[in-house]
Amino acid sequence: MPILYLRKLTGKRRSPHANRHLAGYLCFVAGAINAGGFLAVQQYTSHMSGVVSAMADNLALSSFALVLDGVGALLSFLGGAACSAVLVNWGRRERRHSEYALPLALEAGLLLCFGLIGGNLAQHQWLFVPATVMLLCFIMGLQNAMITKLSNAEIRTTHLTGMVTDIGIELGKLCYWNAAAPARTPSRTQARPLPRVLANRRKLRLLVVLVTLFFAGGVAGALGFKHLGFSATLPLAALLLALIAVPLTDDLRSRWRTGSLPRLAARMRQRVQAGALRRRR
Repeated sequence: MPILYLRKLTGKRRSPHANRHLAGYLCFVAGAINAGGFLAVQQYTSHMSGVVSAMADNLALSSFALVLDGVGALLSFLGGAACSAVLVNWGRRERRHSEYALPLALEAGLLLCFGLIGGNLAQHQWLFVPATVMLLCFIMGLQNAMITKLSNAEIRTTHLTGMVTDIGIELGKLCYWNAAAPARTPSRTQARPLPRVLANRRKLRLLVVLVTLFFAGGVAGALGFKHLGFSATLPLAALLLALIAVPLTDDLRSRWRTGSLPRLAARMRQRVQAGALRRRR
């Protein structure tokens, strides 16, 4: 991917074009995580409507252990969203190029760790299932909050209910027949003509593309988990790292130019030397 394209994609200077492209990548990743996670723990983790509904059902059926599982999933999603807000606002206050890349860096790190140690955790079923559900819910909350802040709440990437609803609205506008305005009569001289009902075709295309990418990601995630197991998350982590590499590199260069990193390296060398002297004594 060209460096300029990646800088616009996840950098702090935003544009509608970059937001749409980033949303496409994240929809694919979310679909893959959601479908692969279902094969791992038989539970979808990207939408909280189902989690809250299941909590209500289990409470009515006196399945209190399952209610606690739902509470854990809900709090994990909430914690991920809160963590994303903290990272974005911290990056903004510190004037970092990577203010929007930081949540994706954390997401990539979590996916990387899960892909490397998931097979070992699977041997401890009592710990693996709730830990996996909470981890994936945290990741979904992290990603959804980031794209929400980035797009001023215009785009979501981890669940499709709102997008499918908007597609239906735009299709209704597209199919609406705008009848010719009636001839003006003396009794209607003061009436204003109503605006024509027109669909936002650009928005409709974007929503259809995002839903399609989510579906494609789901197919890829399910096939990946089926054939590769937990290692299927490693390509997703690599994709996220590729998307955020340029803003993170820009921050490292800026800190090196201002002397922050050299001073930090000098302090670390001094501490190492001081520790070596103490050991000799």
